Amino acid sequence: MAQKLLEIDHVSKEFRIGGMLSRKKILATDDVSLSIDAGKPVILSIVGESGCGKSTLCKMVLRLYTPDKGRITLLGHDYADRKGYDPNQFRLDVQPIFQNPFETFSMRKTVDSYLYNTALRLGICKTRAEADKLIDETLHNVGMSLAVVKGKYMTQFSGGELQRISIARALITRPKLIIADEPVAAIDASMKMNIVNLFKELKEQYQVSFIYITHDLSTAYYVSDYIATLYRGGLIEFGPAKELMDNPAHPYTELLMNAVPRVGDKWKENMVMPDMEGKEFALTCCKFAPRCPYATEQCRKTRPNETSFGDERRVSCFHPLVK
Repeated sequence: MAQKLLEIDHVSKEFRIGGMLSRKKILATDDVSLSIDAGKPVILSIVGESGCGKSTLCKMVLRLYTPDKGRITLLGHDYADRKGYDPNQFRLDVQPIFQNPFETFSMRKTVDSYLYNTALRLGICKTRAEADKLIDETLHNVGMSLAVVKGKYMTQFSGGELQRISIARALITRPKLIIADEPVAAIDASMKMNIVNLFKELKEQYQVSFIYITHDLSTAYYVSDYIATLYRGGLIEFGPAKELMDNPAHPYTELLMNAVPRVGDKWKENMVMPDMEGKEFALTCCKFAPRCPYATEQCRKTRPNETSFGDERRVSCFHPLVK
């Protein structure tokens, strides 16, 4: 059995929202299981509407949230094992790239100071000269250079350039896993494909796996090896990107395919039914049943178990479109 780089095993996270008298429980992630093998780098895209649990799941992988149920392991080390947890090693192995590069950097600090802090404070380089060499090499690999970046502030760069610098900062530690949370959402359309192309190149060059969180299915289709679809906190479909998007097995995935006709389009807000949203999170049957055109009485009474078909595909549906 292949060693797992990352294993998410039946993980759930609950939040309470509202005031004292109207407080409600929301299962932001509901019994989610995913894994990435250690031997071969991949790009796993996690897709779904806003509020489906994508970012919550990845914040648990980044140790920003603690799961209420289930377990997460990195290279066999359980997150709950405090004795075996080495914070410095974790920062070397797992790095984030956030959505808005303009919020990643402070206007009061030069951009290169973030790169030096990563290289020197995490013990990757012992001297400033070593850091110069490593930073310049890493910046060149994302289409920048230390000569261009040094001494400048964030206001002197475009959003695409800042996101490249963010990627370089993450790569300085030579991580095994990068969590990219909507990394092209704040970038103009002309630069989006440059960034996702960069992910594909860096995956092979650095032998690093990516978790790519997005609700831009066009870029997910292009960049991903695998795609996981979330709906109301639950994993409803998983599989190789091309198979899943060319031939979706879950009615919700089919709906998403039909809603994105061209590169860069996102799902429209009117796809969400505000009066149903909170109720759907709380359903103990199929959460998609209230809006599914194929739903039967069974779907409205019981939650479907996950079914495997093919070599790597999984779907949680009583009436999958592909069998």
